[in-house]
Amino acid sequence: MNKIQIAGKEFELLLDNDNISKRIRLIGIQLNVDYENRSPVFIGVLNGSFLFMADLLREFDGPCEAGFIRVSSYEGTESSGTMKQAFGLPEDLHNRDVIIVEDIVDTGFTLCHILNEVHKQAPASVRVCALLFKPAALKTEIAELEYVGFEIANEFVVGYGLDYIGLGRNLKDIYRAKM
Repeated sequence: MNKIQIAGKEFELLLDNDNISKRIRLIGIQLNVDYENRSPVFIGVLNGSFLFMADLLREFDGPCEAGFIRVSSYEGTESSGTMKQAFGLPEDLHNRDVIIVEDIVDTGFTLCHILNEVHKQAPASVRVCALLFKPAALKTEIAELEYVGFEIANEFVVGYGLDYIGLGRNLKDIYRAKM
């Protein structure tokens, strides 16, 4: 399926599930090397990261913990820049290795908000693992962005956990909005 329609908006295939799965396996290999003999805490950013996080954790061989935080800054197809935290971080991150798992990094505003909250707990280390990264959209530097699945253009995308007005998260592939 190369083209789809969601709520009257047209999308075309950007990344198929086979390529997504291969890239996640490679990220998993790197995480296994980097966190050998350690027990990191993976924190997925809801709602978009849930599929990526599940697949990523299945590739991680060592002991680990998993949790989720929900922060929203989107209104329609653009980041509003205003954070609305629905529920928060675990409170036991002191001296722990923390891996924030994001579906997509675009402006970086949401991620900066999360990182500021994580750093308040003085973790041993903090890294970000993002499935998608839009370098052209970035408005603030993210030093902790260590693992990136795919760099993409500054386009709106849907599928594999990412949504358009709440729809499309269940798609196994990732699609970009047609102009």
